[in-house]
Order: sequence, then structure tokens, then C-alpha cells
Amino acid sequence: MIQTIHSYWAYLVLIVLISAVLKSATGYFSNKDYDANAFRLSLFTLIVSHIQLLIGLLLYFTSARFDLWNDLGVGEVMKNSNIRLYLVEHPSINILAVALITIGYSKHKKKLISEPKYRTIAIFYSIALVLILSRIPWSVWPY
Repeated sequence: MIQTIHSYWAYLVLIVLISAVLKSATGYFSNKDYDANAFRLSLFTLIVSHIQLLIGLLLYFTSARFDLWNDLGVGEVMKNSNIRLYLVEHPSINILAVALITIGYSKHKKKLISEPKYRTIAIFYSIALVLILSRIPWSVWPY
């Protein structure tokens, strides 16, 4: 059940993150004022991504795959690209992506005018989006 929630919540994360990136890029390039909707979208993206992180950590430590660390050892886990994706690459890259979303959100709040606010969100959230898209196990998603 946790894996299903994690997989389908990822759709929400991607939709909201893509929306935040597009809104911030559009706002930046069209010199729009940073409004309440932009703030809410960036905040909602932060919240949704953190919930996904918590669900993912719960799944990581309770799944049968986690036992492969003990069963195979670090060397064998790192040699097998499929196992490495689930036990090392997917979690670590996505933790980094959520950290970038958090940093971007925190930095944008300190800016006083619209252009730097939009630019900060656009940069940090875009990098996070690329990282997330790079480590989705596309062959089995969603499940």
C-alpha cells in the first residue's frame, strides 16, 4: 500500500513542481509582480515534495529491498544497476532534489522584489525537477 501511495503521490509532485517552474519562469520573463498565487504554488510544492519524501523514507526502510543491503552486501548492491537504482540512486538524488526545493523556497522568501523571487524559484525548482525525472524508475512506474 505504501508503494502505491508513493507512486501515485509522485504524479501530484510532478504536476505541482512543473506548474511552479512554469509559473516562476513565466513571471520572471514577463516581469510580473510576485503575487499570492505564486507564493501559494511554491509553498504547496514544498509541502507536497516533503510529504513524498516522508512516504519514500517509510517505504525505503520497510520494504523487502532494504534487506538486500544485508543479504548481498554493499559491493553486490553497487554492481547491480537495478538494485543500485532503488537502494542508492533514487533515494539519494530525490533527497537532494527535495533539499534544493527547500533551499529555493527559503532563499526566495528573503528576496524583496519580484524578479529575484521568480528567478530563485525557477532555478532551484528546475534543477530539482531534472533530478527527480532522472531517477524515476520509468520501467515500473507507476507502482
